Amino acid sequence: MLSKYVKAGSKLEIQKVDRVKYNNYNDNEKPPIYETTVYDIISEDRLEIAMPMVQSKIILLPVDSEYDLCLYTDNGLYQCFGRVIDRYKSRTIYLVLVELTSNLRKFQRREFYRFSCALEMNSRKLEADEVRSIESESFDLSPNLPLQRSIVVDISGGGLRFVSNYAYELGTLIHCCYSLTIDGKYKEYNLVGKVLNIQENPSRPGLFEHRVQYVDINTEEREEIIRFIFEEERKNRNKDRW
Repeated sequence: MLSKYVKAGSKLEIQKVDRVKYNNYNDNEKPPIYETTVYDIISEDRLEIAMPMVQSKIILLPVDSEYDLCLYTDNGLYQCFGRVIDRYKSRTIYLVLVELTSNLRKFQRREFYRFSCALEMNSRKLEADEVRSIESESFDLSPNLPLQRSIVVDISGGGLRFVSNYAYELGTLIHCCYSLTIDGKYKEYNLVGKVLNIQENPSRPGLFEHRVQYVDINTEEREEIIRFIFEEERKNRNKDRW
């Protein structure tokens, strides 16, 4: 089944499994999710993956550690668990040999896939009355309030990450305004997000990275964002073939 859906070059997300403590983590304490690619399919229960990297730094995955794998295929998203049984270098590429410890299954939570991009976004902190009415059916964003410019560096159906020369406080609810082209049509999105993490860029003081989770996003808008991501991924794969 593995070779039927997964191929060399398929993108995947990998997250360490801690079977004792995992369920007790809050959002900021969960093991990090690393993005990488499948290098080769060795057998129906073994695959080679490229060692993940973060900001040009190789992340060494320990042998015998177990991971939750989320694989992106032309047939959708699949999930399984795997154990690192070896790691080595092939020419200039650092590789990890993973043995699957569970069956591959269709995974529906596509919104957690983060698509790297560079989108202009404007944002602002919500007014007090907007925060108070956030859960009411009559909630609406106040128009014509000043917004601050930023750049979205990755986006998903569950949230986004952006950089700016200003910083919000942790937990702040913000108005996020950006535009996407979906099915050839240009659409503006005005969404509410909660700031989950803020980090100043160590190499560029004064530049702040924010991680934001959408609040009360409707199903239609979420599906549109997911469709945008898959369309852009398809375009990128077509470019690579040429």
